[in-house]
Amino acid sequence: MRNTFRGLGTAAIMVGVTLVAVPGANATPQGPRVASVGGSGEVRLTYSPDNDVRSFTFDARATPYTRALPGAPHGLPTDATGTVRVAHRLAANGLTVRFAARVDCLVTAERTATLTAVVTEADTPAADLVGRRLGFSVYDGPGGDRVGFSWSVVNADQGPDGQWREGTVGTCLAPAAFAPVTRGGWTVRHAELLPPPPDK
Repeated sequence: MRNTFRGLGTAAIMVGVTLVAVPGANATPQGPRVASVGGSGEVRLTYSPDNDVRSFTFDARATPYTRALPGAPHGLPTDATGTVRVAHRLAANGLTVRFAARVDCLVTAERTATLTAVVTEADTPAADLVGRRLGFSVYDGPGGDRVGFSWSVVNADQGPDGQWREGTVGTCLAPAAFAPVTRGGWTVRHAELLPPPPDK
């Protein structure tokens, strides 16, 4: 009987080792976490007298070291791809103006993201935006999401002539997420910035 228990104990240990070892042996190695921003939401601007509503749809993800720049031939850790789509509904006349932009930069922290995108297409009333880089910020918060954008009430710049005008937007630059969501929302997936690959 003693030998039987001893045999069962040995068998149980072997089974335990097998159950632990097999998943590890079959697991597929995972790559580094990738930052992203996704989702769609509407905001109503509290400072807008006609209660304009703007819809922001983000589909952006990090692609580190993929876009060469002067002084950074191998790219930057904030390189990104994807799209931003904006729809601006003017309550005064019922008109909706839309434009789309190509993401070129993304940086995140917990629950927050800042990204920039260059406008590639726009409805006629917004045709002057094509080719311009715009900045966006997203807050994915438990008490309600928020979004910020680089036009309207921010990004004024004073030129050498003393005149004020809308400033240009550099990569990954945007104001704080100042506009609260009224419908929908966004998901921010945070990832730390990666060092360059060994061959770069």
